Formats: sequence, C-alpha cells, structure tokens
Amino acid sequence: MTGDKRAVIVICDSLRRDLIGPANTPFLVELSQRAIQFAAHRSVFPSTTRASSASIATGCLPARHGLYGNTMALDEGDGLVCRNVGAPDFRDRMRRATGRTLHVPTLAERLRWHGEVSIVCSNVSPGAAYFQDPDGHGYVYHSAGSYGPGLTPVDDPPSAVLKKGNAGDQAMTDRFCADILEGRAPALALMWLSEPDYTGHHSPLGSPQHRAAIAGADRCVRQVFETVRRLDPSGEDILFVTGSDHGMETISEAIDISGLLVAAGIKEAPDSRDIVVAPQGTSATIFFSDAARGRVGATADFLTRENWAGRVVAGAALAEVGLPSDGALQVAVAMATDDRVNPHGVTGYGAIVANPDDPESKIGFGQHGGLGRHEQSPFLIAEGSGFAQRVETRPTSLIDIAPSVLRHLHMDHDDMDGRALPLTE
Repeated sequence: MTGDKRAVIVICDSLRRDLIGPANTPFLVELSQRAIQFAAHRSVFPSTTRASSASIATGCLPARHGLYGNTMALDEGDGLVCRNVGAPDFRDRMRRATGRTLHVPTLAERLRWHGEVSIVCSNVSPGAAYFQDPDGHGYVYHSAGSYGPGLTPVDDPPSAVLKKGNAGDQAMTDRFCADILEGRAPALALMWLSEPDYTGHHSPLGSPQHRAAIAGADRCVRQVFETVRRLDPSGEDILFVTGSDHGMETISEAIDISGLLVAAGIKEAPDSRDIVVAPQGTSATIFFSDAARGRVGATADFLTRENWAGRVVAGAALAEVGLPSDGALQVAVAMATDDRVNPHGVTGYGAIVANPDDPESKIGFGQHGGLGRHEQSPFLIAEGSGFAQRVETRPTSLIDIAPSVLRHLHMDHDDMDGRALPLTE
C-alpha cells in the first residue's frame, strides 16, 4: 500500500524544451528554479503521442510494450492493413488481431495489484488516452468515452463536452483539480493536455497562435501544481511531475513513401498488403508479409539512397531505436531534419511521410514522429519526493517516469526498461 503517498503527472503535449521561457511559460520557468529539471530528456521512437503514452504508462520502449506509433499494420485475417491507433476502436482491433493490447503492465495495473487506484484525464486522441490503461484497471476520462475498472462505461457528461484547445484543456484542469485531486485523491492522477500540440499541428511553430497555446498550457500546469502544494505543502507525500512527450519540427515537404516503393518495383501496388507503410509523421515504420520478407533489404537500400531520409534501420538493427525485429515490422525510417529557422524564429525543419488517411496539408506547420533534435527534446520537471533543485544533465527518457512514480509509492519497479530518475547528483 502507498499510505499517504501520491503522484500527480501533467503532460503538455508537444512542448519542446527550447520554447520554455519567461514570455510564454512564466510558471514553468519559476518551477524549474525550485525543482529539478532534466536538461537531456528524450522521447522514444517513433516520437508520436500514442507510442509515447504507452511508454510513459509502462516504463518500457515500444519493442516491449507493443504499440509502435500513431499507426500500425495489423493482420485482421486478410493480410496486413494499416490502422489508426488514435481511433476509439483500435484497442479492440488490436486485441482481436493479436490476442492482447500492451505486452507489459501499465501503472494502472500495477497500482491495482496493491489495491490502489489511478485516474487519467486526457484531451488528446482516444488511442493516446486509452493506452494509458487499455485493459481497464483504473479510470480513464476522455471525450470519446470514459470508463472505470473492468472497462465499465462511466456516465461522465463533463468529459463529453471537452474540445481540443486551450478552452477544453482549462475545463479539464478545473475538473481535475476539484473533483480528482481534492475530491477523490487517487494514488496516481495523470492529466494530458492537448496543447500546444493541437495548435502546433495547425499553425506555424512560434506564431502568435502557437505561443498562446503554450501560455495556456503553462497556466494549467500552474493551477494543478498550486492545488497539489495546497494539499501537501511539504512535498513529502505528493510527487509532482510535469513534462511533454516530444517536440516538433516545421514541415518542409510531404513524401509518399508507399508510392515511391511501388514505382521502384518493390511494393506490388498502392493498396497491396505485401508491404505496408505506416506513417508516423516525420518517420515511418514498414511492415512485411511473410511472402515479402525477401524485399526487406531492397527496401532499406532504396530508402538509404534518398536525400529526404535520415536514419534507416532494418532487421536486428531495429533494437537500436527501441523497436522489435521478430515480427512483420522490419524497416523504419526517420526523415532527415535540418536547422533552418522558420518565419517566427523557431529552428528545425523536416519532411513528413504522406498519409492517405490524413490528406490535410501540414507544410509550414509542426509535426513529429522521428529522431530530429527538436522533436526529441521534450521537457521534464519533478518536484517533491526528495528531488533537490538542480539541473540534471544525465540523459533521461520518457520510460524513466513510471519507475520514478513507483519508487515514490514504494512499489517494485526493477522490471522496466526505464530507471527511476536520479534524486542526487
């Protein structure tokens, strides 16, 4: 049992570390001066929200937890087909196709083992929300549908009216603080904001709209922190963690990898199921049927020769970027990035992988998913639970958050890929 110990996590989706400053995030600057900030914090690969969510929930890399990005190829009985992980029904599709959801326990499941409860409030995609707790060990609140233990639907009218953006995030924050932190007091409470990701995908990075979204997220973090410290002024009982899942790059062009593979004679046809390209924003994972495994090398060689491709990994080398190599996923490519500066003074450009299911142009706006320096620069700040004020320069990752929570709750955490964040220098 945790006793009086609790943990509170707030995720500001897509807030890259170098965009934190006095003008837009006065509270995060203030908090970093009294807490520990992790200056070498990294995302996972693909650096997508859905894979990141599962990694934060499990303390494991995608290779172990089994969620490989914002899209995934599944064989649902008639060959490989690319599915959107963000769809409300993807969790059920995954379970039917593979016999399971995530391959390792989430924080919600681990807390249930100890008789404790977790509550998640999320204003991002259903997939990102539901993969915090895909099998219903605690409570998940989302506008697409909320549920409690056993995946029992929860009658929750307030969540049904939430919309992405600052207004929706603020409404969620008000409820999170009053009803959940003060009212229900679970051992773990996690809130995932839609901003600045939502605005970053629909406006230039650094634009007035984007900076307003960042400022809105900062206000929400302040409200949660002030609630937490009102409940526990000493910081001994409630661990407070805030961070982001990844950053963003500005998009310069869209590349139709699937079409190029067809034109090169490697993939049979645009909608063929021999080789399936799963777009991940600024990266792609590529799945092969058993009959097409002989074309893995040709695919990797083709991608390596393209100037828009950054890092290409195939077969056993997938382990180097935290992906499995024992299934249909056999090649991954992260798009090349550069340090050009956009019209609003924000550094970092890269190409996006064209997604036929998302034809809206992303050119000039923000995107993520790859290994670029800026999309791999989320922020992380922890306060309370013995963390002293300092800047930690040792490398940390999203997968280190879950073991840190379990250490604070006095629960085992040595079977994860991540390690608890260092308390001392």
